[in-house]
Parts: sequence; C-alpha cells; structure tokens
Amino acid sequence: MPTITLPDGSQRPYPAPLSGADLAASIGSGLAKAALAIKIDGKVKDLATVIDHDAKVEIVTRTHPDALELLRHDAAHVMAEAVQELYPGTQITFGPATETGFYYDFHREEPFTPEDFAKIEKRMAEIVDRNEAITREIWTRDQAVDYFKSIGETFKAEWIKEIPADEEISIYRQGKWLDLCTGPHLPSTAKLGKAFKVMKLSGAYWRGDANNPQLQRIYGTVWADDKQLKDYLTQLEEAEKRDHRRLGREMDLFHQQEEAAGAVFWHPKGWTFYRTLENYIRRRLDDAGYVEVKTPQIMDRSLWERSGHWEKFHENMFIVQDDENHVLAVKPMNCPGHVQIFRQGLTSYRDLPLRMAEFGACHRNEPSGALHGIMRVRAFTQDDAHIFCTEDQIVTETKAFCDLLRSVYRDFGFEDVRVKFSDRPEKRAGSDETWDKAEAALKGATTAAGLEFTLNPGEGAFYGPKLEFVLRDTIGRDWQCGTLQVDFVLPERLDASYVGEDGAKHRPVMLHRAIFGSMERFIGILIEHYAGKFPLWLAPLQVVVCTIVSDASPYAEKVAAALRAAGLKTELDLRNEKIAYKVREHSLAKVPVIIAVGKRDEEGGTVAIRRLGSNDQSVLPLAEAVEMLGAEAKSPLDR
Repeated sequence: MPTITLPDGSQRPYPAPLSGADLAASIGSGLAKAALAIKIDGKVKDLATVIDHDAKVEIVTRTHPDALELLRHDAAHVMAEAVQELYPGTQITFGPATETGFYYDFHREEPFTPEDFAKIEKRMAEIVDRNEAITREIWTRDQAVDYFKSIGETFKAEWIKEIPADEEISIYRQGKWLDLCTGPHLPSTAKLGKAFKVMKLSGAYWRGDANNPQLQRIYGTVWADDKQLKDYLTQLEEAEKRDHRRLGREMDLFHQQEEAAGAVFWHPKGWTFYRTLENYIRRRLDDAGYVEVKTPQIMDRSLWERSGHWEKFHENMFIVQDDENHVLAVKPMNCPGHVQIFRQGLTSYRDLPLRMAEFGACHRNEPSGALHGIMRVRAFTQDDAHIFCTEDQIVTETKAFCDLLRSVYRDFGFEDVRVKFSDRPEKRAGSDETWDKAEAALKGATTAAGLEFTLNPGEGAFYGPKLEFVLRDTIGRDWQCGTLQVDFVLPERLDASYVGEDGAKHRPVMLHRAIFGSMERFIGILIEHYAGKFPLWLAPLQVVVCTIVSDASPYAEKVAAALRAAGLKTELDLRNEKIAYKVREHSLAKVPVIIAVGKRDEEGGTVAIRRLGSNDQSVLPLAEAVEMLGAEAKSPLDR
C-alpha cells in the first residue's frame, strides 16, 4: 500500500501499486491528459512505471523543468524512424538529447543533404499524427544481438555484444520501429507535438574513432510549443548576425589561421580592445587589494604530478622535452605556480588573506573539432587569481569576491547573472571528509553573500567545489564566465603553510577565482552581446573624423587633435571619397561616432556628429562636442 507524497507536500495513500498514468488520473482528468512522465524520488521514469513503495512523485507535464530533455530524446527517436522509413537501408547508431535539441547518427552510403530536411520533418509530423504507442521491453543480450543482426543493424549489434551476457537489455518499441534505449520516453508519439525542426548536418565517426566508419549526424531542435520554437529560431538568426568571427573581420579586430589553430592574431584595434578590458580589471583588482604576479609558462612534470593535474589533466597538456630528457608541460592553469610563490619565505596568519592575481597565458590541447573562433581556443589568458586565507576568512572573502564580480558585470552591461553550485565530481582528489568541509564552507559563504543558486551535481573541479557565474546576454543566451572554487587539497599536496596565532604551521585554504574567465572568450561574448556596437568607453576606435571636401583637411586634423587630447581614440579619414561612402564604410566597421567636417564647419568652428545606427546628425561647437564625447568615453571607474 504505497503512500505518494506530491510536490505540494500532500500525501495520498493507495490500496495497491499503481502506474504513473493511474496516479495522474486519480488527481484529475486534465493532469492525466497533460502527463508525459513521472519523477519518482528525483528520477524521471516512464508514465507506465509502477509505483509500489512510499515515494515522492511529480507528474511531468510540458511545463515541468525535465520535460524538454524528455521531448528531445523522443524527437531523436521519431527522426530516426522517419529517416529509416524514407531511406531504406540506413542504419541507426545513437541519438541523444542536447542542450537545445537532439541529434542522431546514421550510416548510409549516399550523403544526406539539407534538401532532405523538409521531407524528414514532414514524415516526423506524420509519425506524431499516428499516435504510435511507445512501450518498454526487456530482452536478453543475445536476443537483442540476433535481432539487430537479422535486420542489418551491424552497429547496434556490435555495441550490444559488448554488454555483459547476464545484463538485461532495455528496448523501446515505437509502432513497428524499435531501438535500444535506457529511456525514459513519452507514452506515445502524439505527446511529442510538432514544435520541432531539422537543423543541420555534420560528420561523425563510429564510437568517436577516426579509424572507424564515418557516420552522418543530423541535428534538430524541439521545444514545448510553437512559440518557444519560434523564439529559439529568432535567437539563432540574431546570433548569426552577431557572430564574433564575422564581426571580428569586419571591425578588423583579429584573425585566426591554420598555422596557429586555436590561437588569436590580434590586430591593432583588437589589441586596443583587449587592453581596455585588461586595464579595467587590473584597476578593479588593485582597488580590491590584490597583488599581481607572473609565473613561468613551462614547468617540470614533477610539479604537475604533485599537484594532481598530471593524473587528471595531462592529456590536455602540451608536453615538451629538453635535451636532458626532462619532461615539461606548458601550463594549462596558473594555480600550482601561485602556490610556489606563496611558499617562498614564511607566511604569518597576519599576512592573510593574500590575494594573488595573474593575467596568466595558458595553453590546453583542445580537440580541433571543439575549437570555435575565440570562444574556444588552445591559447588563452585567464584573469586568474588565488586567495590564500584561513577557514574563518572564507565567508568574508567569498562575499567580497561576489560583490566585485557583480559590479564588474554591471559595468559591462550584464544585469542577469545566475549562480550554479557544482559539487564533488566522480574523479577527484582529497577525502570525503575534506569535500564535506569544502562544500559546507562554500554553501555557507554563498548564502552569506546573499546569492541564490541552483545545484549542478558532480561538476566541481577535481580539487574542490565551485560556484559558476552564468551571464545572460541581450538575446537570451547563457554564458558561463566567472568561477569561485574552494580548495583544501592543493595546499596540502604542494605543502603550502602559514604560521598561525598559536605559533604552529597550518594549511591555508585556497580560493580559485576568475571574473572574465578567459580574456579571449569574454571578448567574443562582448562582441556578440553588443553586436559590435560597443558603448563609447569600450570601443577600440571611438571616433572617425571625415572630410566632406578636401579643403577641410586642416580643420579635420585640428578636430582630431582636440579629440585625442581629451583621451578619445580617434582616426582621420581624409580620402577623396564622397561623405556617404565614408559614413557607410565606418558604420559597417561599427565606429560609434562619425564626425563630418566641411568648409562651413571650419568657418563656424562646429562639427556634425552622427551616431552609429542613426541617420540623424547634430551640429555642435567643437569645444562642446569634445567635452561631451570625452565625458561619455570615460571608463565607469572614472565617472
């Protein structure tokens, strides 16, 4: 006789075990119709799952936080069924849900093309209309191998054959189509709805091995309703317009090339932009009591072994060997180097907290397929810092850092900041007791800082739990940038200590923290957030002074000199081109202010100001224009 506890805390006893569908029906007919699945004691299960014990149960409907992943998984299966109906002989492999949709990997001799998408979508809609029941069956391993071999599904048969012989195989049947899957799934294809779209194609290798056959991966997206789908597609269109790679070229900020894959060639304007960010954050760190250091790029393998990074991370390190056969690694992170500085000399408790910052150039051997413009690179610079403190100082230091971080983000136009709490991962260093202490300390400090957070289970660093700060940009995309990690492990492994008030040696706590995350990625985010139309203080080129007629060149030079004297980054355009051509060219390059001057302006001592994105212009006396633009171009720290 199970007793069901519902999300509102109410309890319902039942005389016998019952399915999720029965439970929903007992609550109300509307809920029974809307139900997609159930969540039993925190785990999503098929609606047909029988509840035979006391449990906390939620009914998953389209508005439930877990609904999208369920819909996306089912959409992958529906797409696979559609593809096999349309293109007989196509083999299926696997198709998971993704953050924004789903994909499925197929093996087919002929290539798919984008022209196939509409046909696949149409057949998917027909499968939804068929309202095919989706049911779970348990097979033996050998039964599953024999079946998939018999229908020519060699990839599935190969995969299943490696499962232990005594392990049950979960098969989901969808009408006449079926697939190996652990589930859960919707009760029928009709529950999927039609808010889906097939999006793109790419290649993949069977089991991720380039020596294996190549597969064709078809991506799609699915949402709870048509409005969400439309909003997502609009967001994608807007994101394409804002692509930092295209804008980086148009604005002449940077370029990348094959000879330095995963690295950035910064052009003068791009490097100016980079230094604006670096100078800004350096001033914030100075004001917050940080000291800046610089550590070596290459350090011996033995240090990375002692820190634990060699075991956990060495496949992502660039390794070099000197002529004496010493194995060294190009640093992928800065923390072991900072501990070496902390260990020089005897540190007293009176010296803590010690806030040690570095604009550390790091290198990580990211897979070539994962590289993406300047957002995902192999060579990057972190606005990194480590706070060495006592356990009693964790709360105050966490609060101070969170206040600093939120203030910085506001200055860059990010008001919507979310926090994720990532706890211990499966692969980690340190004892459970140490992790208990670290997680409790970070949670307590986060609460004291007045931050609400969501749990991100198992995603902590290998040495400690962490907070992840997620920014939401202008078009609603989320970007994880800042981080704060509490580390009791690394100071122990690298023998860092301070002399306490009792005269004995103690281990410091190490708070790993960053605000931008990486300079390169944060710049890419800013480019897309603002679509290249930066506020004046951020713009790498703030003003272009253009002549309307060549006779105005001396006056244009005088105007430019006055603007530069006021601290504005200014260029001159004295070319013998029509003013409309110049305005269009500089507007495409996202210059915030274009000043046009002619003989009449020279005679009156005025300038005509045109703002990016506007066809209007205002005529002001030169001195007034310089004062206005100079004030507007000041950093938030100088206002």
